[in-house]
Amino acid sequence: MTATTEFIDTEAIEATLDHAPQDASAAREVLAKARELKGLTPDEAAILIRTTDPEVVAEAFAAARHVKETIYGTRLVLFAPLYISNYCSNECSYCAFRVQNREVRRRALTQEEIAREVKALVEQGHKRILVVSGEAYPSRSGFDYILDTIRTVYETRSGNGEIRRVNVNLAPCTLEEFRRLHEAQIGTYQIFQETYHRPTYAAVHVSGRKRDYDWRVTAPHRAMEAGINDIGIGPLLGLYDWRFEVLAVLEHARSLERDCGCGPHTISVPRIEPAVGSSYSLDPQYAVSDADFLKLIAILRLSVPYTGMIMSTRESPAIRRETFRLGISQISAGSRCDPGGYTEEGDHFGTSQFQLGDHRPVDEVIRDIAELGYLPSFCTACYRLGRTGRDFMDLAKPGEIKTHCEPNALSTFQEYLTDYASPETRAVGEALIDSRIEAMDLVPRRLAAHVVRKVRDGERDIFL
Repeated sequence: MTATTEFIDTEAIEATLDHAPQDASAAREVLAKARELKGLTPDEAAILIRTTDPEVVAEAFAAARHVKETIYGTRLVLFAPLYISNYCSNECSYCAFRVQNREVRRRALTQEEIAREVKALVEQGHKRILVVSGEAYPSRSGFDYILDTIRTVYETRSGNGEIRRVNVNLAPCTLEEFRRLHEAQIGTYQIFQETYHRPTYAAVHVSGRKRDYDWRVTAPHRAMEAGINDIGIGPLLGLYDWRFEVLAVLEHARSLERDCGCGPHTISVPRIEPAVGSSYSLDPQYAVSDADFLKLIAILRLSVPYTGMIMSTRESPAIRRETFRLGISQISAGSRCDPGGYTEEGDHFGTSQFQLGDHRPVDEVIRDIAELGYLPSFCTACYRLGRTGRDFMDLAKPGEIKTHCEPNALSTFQEYLTDYASPETRAVGEALIDSRIEAMDLVPRRLAAHVVRKVRDGERDIFL
């Protein structure tokens, strides 16, 4: 399979935005379709993008919540990024890791240091991590540095805990490199196009291999050809008009489903945050307001209902809470975005990729989630049982995946509460678990009660 980039047609996307009707009746027709879990075409999404009527926007928010809870329930999957290196060969105007930035302190972790970071994450309760690296690897090991890191993460344990799934956010790979990642048993391969708008892409990517728009935008196709079923995509919001980026990411998702038989497993929605040594990041030309940010999340949830949506710790606790009801299904917690950030004291801004918005420890985030009525989950069952790619989508599209997810979420949440939680969080969490089980129908209630009881009796890693 040779992927082309014809699926991102700048002029066609702009024309779709320009010509979409703005009347409330057209928007409500689109919302009626979306509530049936059928997803939306870019033309239909454009109608919602252009909608400014407050009543219709509120209806879109309600529809997004309905779609998210129908498919995923109220669970929120937690993960943490693990930055292993901030060396990079690209000059990207918005990023602290850009090659010409003399204000950032460069660091590439050794495998021993990576193991210490993993232990620290395990001791916070994490079960899945996202390995992140600048787009330059140590010269002596090259791409093997990534494969060695994955091996180290899987082999590192602390007490009862271990990382059960490694996802990666890496530079575009060759087909052979993707095959090696697949053999290393990664979960999701994540890559951001940053901006889908070609003129802007050329302007902000000054030098380095990342200047090649086509090589980057076709990376998910190569990954799927190599056997990696789960792909994560997304723009960096603020580089160009969010309206264009939303339609473009939908076109990207449609191309993956059309060409590879399966759309993206996740879509992320990061906004530009301040980065050391990057004046561009301090005042982005297309900064996305909070109101538009919430609106675009709802539109994406309605447009690609089967896809997980990720919210990072770039955002404040208040904004993160708002996004949970609009479609977010995965969040990072207790994050650091610099190499060594989990084990080393001191000022991390000089080595970080960007400034964080949520500095709370994992336990506080989890207690907050539970008090809001959402179910924290550390589940990795789908990866380990082969429910990935097309198999996952076949369950997600009709809303059947949550019948598997909820018992597994309860089981892994109980693990966290027993092994890592503070007394306050454990009390809140166990009350939530008991109320969730009590509210279930008879058969799923017995199943969920069974797996939770096993964990409370001392068993671990129970999943269905």
